[in-house]
Amino acid sequence: MGRAFEFRKERKLKRWGKMSKTFTKMGREITKAAKEGGGDPDANPKLRVLIQNAKAVNMPKDNIERAIKKATEKNTEDWDERVYDGYGPHGVAIVVETLTDNPTRTVANVRACFNKCEGNLGTTGSLDHVFERKCMFKIESGDINPEEFELEMIDYGAEEVDLDDEDNEIIIYGQFEDFGNIQSALDERNIEIKEANLERIPLSTVQLTEQQEEEVNKLIEKLEDDEDVQSVFHTMA
Repeated sequence: MGRAFEFRKERKLKRWGKMSKTFTKMGREITKAAKEGGGDPDANPKLRVLIQNAKAVNMPKDNIERAIKKATEKNTEDWDERVYDGYGPHGVAIVVETLTDNPTRTVANVRACFNKCEGNLGTTGSLDHVFERKCMFKIESGDINPEEFELEMIDYGAEEVDLDDEDNEIIIYGQFEDFGNIQSALDERNIEIKEANLERIPLSTVQLTEQQEEEVNKLIEKLEDDEDVQSVFHTMA
């Protein structure tokens, strides 16, 4: 499972490489979280994690504060989470997660991306059996004993605890449903969360030629360029 997460990490780093869009997308998530749970990170665990994620990609402090402040403005948009399922070229399954203030615009843009790249947009939820939802947390390794720590965290839903010696980090993996339990367990131990994400890991992948991969990547890049698109998951090996 670790390699699958690292593969997603590479895709994510490439996607978030376009800094202006990175900050726009993360700002929306922060605003939504602050609007739903309040602007105080100490009292809003979801907001606290999103702020850490923003810091991890060097989002300026001013941008973060503006995103939180925006949640209190009367004319702030209501951001809806929408998920779209489809197939790209060569039978590659693709799930697109979006955060939008205009679902009509978003679905039209997503459909256009699929159509232009010889793909087909399907019914939402039709690919639930193709991906497994997981949560991932990163913390400083410090003087933590990974084996002992893993035994402690199992009771809260942790399935795997990996030590990354190069980055001095411990990476925790668990089921999607246990995100809150794991986050609470870390908070109770006063362990700062450096990064936390929800992932969709393919249960099986499709092997493609180099040319075929380029065709699928063209679709993925088009989708990721849309400001409403937060994440794109696929079954390409």
